Amino acid sequence: METFEEEAVKVPFGAKSLDAALCVPAAVTDAHTAVILTHGAGGDMNFSQLVSLAHQLASHGFLCLRFTCKGLNLAYRLKAYTAVWVYLKSLQRFTVKRIFFGGRSMGCRAAAALARRLSEESEAAVEGVICLSFPLHPPGQTHAHRQRSEDLRALPARMRVLFVSGTEDDMCDRVHFDTTVKEMKAQVEILWLRGGSHGLKVKGRSEVSVMEEVNLKVISWIRNQAAQAP
Repeated sequence: METFEEEAVKVPFGAKSLDAALCVPAAVTDAHTAVILTHGAGGDMNFSQLVSLAHQLASHGFLCLRFTCKGLNLAYRLKAYTAVWVYLKSLQRFTVKRIFFGGRSMGCRAAAALARRLSEESEAAVEGVICLSFPLHPPGQTHAHRQRSEDLRALPARMRVLFVSGTEDDMCDRVHFDTTVKEMKAQVEILWLRGGSHGLKVKGRSEVSVMEEVNLKVISWIRNQAAQAP
């Protein structure tokens, strides 16, 4: 027996629409916590790691909406993420009280950018950000880390951020990352995957094993945020 249901949806986006999938917990009549997820530069919402996380979130009682946006321009991605956030809030069959933004690689850059913008307008718009393989810089171009981390450093102290990164990620120099975290005002937690690449691949481990670790961390982190909420 499935512990969640998944339905394909179309999110209005100007004159077009975005393909999305809504995962709904089957064991509850209403979901109060929701997570939005999106992919990196070369994938879509059916990227295996996003599907795994979305299904586990829904199986543990969280609403999860993941979407596809093929644009490689961050400003365009930000507009798409905004449209999905608006769509989620319009779903009247749920009483969503807490929303977390998340994504993988470029997707979490867009998530952080939207969280920054919304946090300047309202304290209740977004609870936290989940960053899977945050791309702090292009491979071999560590000088870009200041520009790439601007939105992270601007997040307010009330914001919560979870990073999941591989220790061998060639887009996340550890020294520059540690410096970035020290400069952030937000409340940060980090899961380092030993031997993990930017794609969260770990030599000698199956993707299922890696994602079990990642999913467990994300779910426990969200639950912890809810427990700490006033």
